[in-house]
Amino acid sequence: MILLSATLGGFGGFGVYLILRGARQGSAQPTDISADHVQPRRSEPRPGSRRFMVQGREAAIALTVGMVALVITRWPMALFLGAAATLGLKGLTGGTSRQQIDKLEAIASWTEMLRDTLAGASGLTQALVATAGTAPKPVEAEIRALAGKLTAGVPIEDALRELADEIADPAADMVVASLVMASRERAQRLGDLLGALAHAIREEVAMRLGIESSRAASQTAVRMITGFSLGLFGLMCVFARAYLAPYESASGQVMLGVVGLVFALGLWLMSVMVRPRPFARLLLSEAGGRP
Repeated sequence: MILLSATLGGFGGFGVYLILRGARQGSAQPTDISADHVQPRRSEPRPGSRRFMVQGREAAIALTVGMVALVITRWPMALFLGAAATLGLKGLTGGTSRQQIDKLEAIASWTEMLRDTLAGASGLTQALVATAGTAPKPVEAEIRALAGKLTAGVPIEDALRELADEIADPAADMVVASLVMASRERAQRLGDLLGALAHAIREEVAMRLGIESSRAASQTAVRMITGFSLGLFGLMCVFARAYLAPYESASGQVMLGVVGLVFALGLWLMSVMVRPRPFARLLLSEAGGRP
């Protein structure tokens, strides 16, 4: 019994260690890597990407839920399973995908705005600065920062590359690449190109909205299954304690851990099925392609 208690305590301590380690990794900023030319590359880790990062607040909530489960059930394994279940539910929300779609639509609106502004501006720089005051909210901060850099005398290519890094979206990379080429070669039909890009981006928005609708249905089903299972187990812990009495023994705790791991694996697989995938980006380097 003592050996089993020590083993269960070790599992719980290891789970706490993984949560705290994930919290430290989640707070780290990704390192920017520059190249000497324009090259395709995967986007940096973002919410909703394949990398599962745990923020400090989420780790604290997971530990709190685990402690509550431990107090209610008085089972050592409940601490670990409660925290793991809380973190497993992280991938079942669709807010991040909606934010990405809103940003994509904002990029299309800003591209159209820039196209219309170019007709009455004396140059590309003036047109970019003019759009800062009316930029859509999802990209307003980035466009205002771009205008500030251009006003301060930062070279337009450097400012545009920094804009692409700050927005971090493949659609923005295409628009920025077009603007960089126009700043070098003074393209005469830049307005037509921006209009075509805006149209393509809006078509992508419509496509993503359809995908998001299907994904939302799957997420709802997964949340219902998970919520029903956890809710039923919680009610049984309160009102049908005798039914769960076998889990209070040492072998019962081991079996509870096995069942919890199988359930966590199923929850993780379902969350992977509905999780949006990252898109390939076109990153512009700081020094690439200068004449």
